[in-house]
Amino acid sequence: MGGGRDPHGGNVEVNIHSHRDDSAVHNGHGRGSQPSNPPAIHDRDFRLFDRWFPWLVPTFVFANIVLFIVTMYVNDCPKNSFNGSCVGSFLGRFSFQPLKENPLFGPSATTLAKMGALVVDKVVVEHQVWRLLSCIWLHGGAIHVLANMLSLVFIGVRLEQEFGFVRIGILYVVSGFGGTLLSALFIQSGISVGASGALFGLLGGMLSEILINWTIYANKLAALLTLIVIVLINLAVGILPHVDNYAHLGGFGSGFLLGFVLLIRPQFKWISQKRSPAGFGPSVKHKHKSYQYALWVLSFVILAAALIGGCVLLFQGVNLNERCSWCHFLSCVPTSKWSCQEPKLYCETMEIGNQVNITCMSNGRSDIYPLSSTSSSEMQQLCSQLCRG
Repeated sequence: MGGGRDPHGGNVEVNIHSHRDDSAVHNGHGRGSQPSNPPAIHDRDFRLFDRWFPWLVPTFVFANIVLFIVTMYVNDCPKNSFNGSCVGSFLGRFSFQPLKENPLFGPSATTLAKMGALVVDKVVVEHQVWRLLSCIWLHGGAIHVLANMLSLVFIGVRLEQEFGFVRIGILYVVSGFGGTLLSALFIQSGISVGASGALFGLLGGMLSEILINWTIYANKLAALLTLIVIVLINLAVGILPHVDNYAHLGGFGSGFLLGFVLLIRPQFKWISQKRSPAGFGPSVKHKHKSYQYALWVLSFVILAAALIGGCVLLFQGVNLNERCSWCHFLSCVPTSKWSCQEPKLYCETMEIGNQVNITCMSNGRSDIYPLSSTSSSEMQQLCSQLCRG
């Protein structure tokens, strides 16, 4: 690289290798000195990985909103309500059911059942298995869909950016199915809709992702504790009446186990080795640590067994509340302010030609419906609407 004159008259050529730090020359290190290491990589955030463009989560949000609009169109409150007292009558057929019937500003239970809500009798007796998945795309009202979609945007977009649409799409759908399945095993009356199970699955996946990718986090405990607090607060809300906490718990558990399978990252030393020039950085043979492989296998086995076992129990007509004396506290804890017991509703039915007259015995309200379009489960829902309206 440069030359100088020897005091004895000869020319001496000094070669500086490209991989040696200049400080070695300035400090007079000889030929036998070890090459100095490049600056250490201190950036342990997710910029070490490829970033994905998030399109699937916004598509999910759009699909949920469109389905809610379609549901309201099918509902047509002015035509199908008992006394025409719809909320937002200026919206026409998109107006909402009376608040006594649906305080979330949404459709009737009958419409939701028609659109694909979870009705356990229809799943088990009529073998409409598709309801276990279709119900996670429906919502009980404008407030319900707004709250869930805002949560999905804040949680899902970040996860899709980091892990891609395939893994997050699988995580969302499987978690939603797991939440619906657990709900069906414990709550076998009424209907259930909503994406809450899938959203809790994303939270569960975030928690397992922190645990299985422990080495790439700089502020490990802070990230872990923050997420745990968020999860506990949301689960605590689920013990209030009229909130299906079984769907939350089932979705969270499914997402937590699936996160160990889908959201695994290479260990940080392996990444550093790949980013460093040849000959520098730590020598790591395995892309993942042994505990990551162990958690992957264990979580996959447990999740598969739980989902398959849950389906078998459901189609055998098992009600887990009858086999667990304390499990009902997971979904609702009674206090002096509220009761967790659903009021028993009684109705009388009378067939008049091709119509049926349903009368609520507690308040005397009655209405007439086409006999051909009212199954036993739909009659129970109509009875509930009459008694609570």
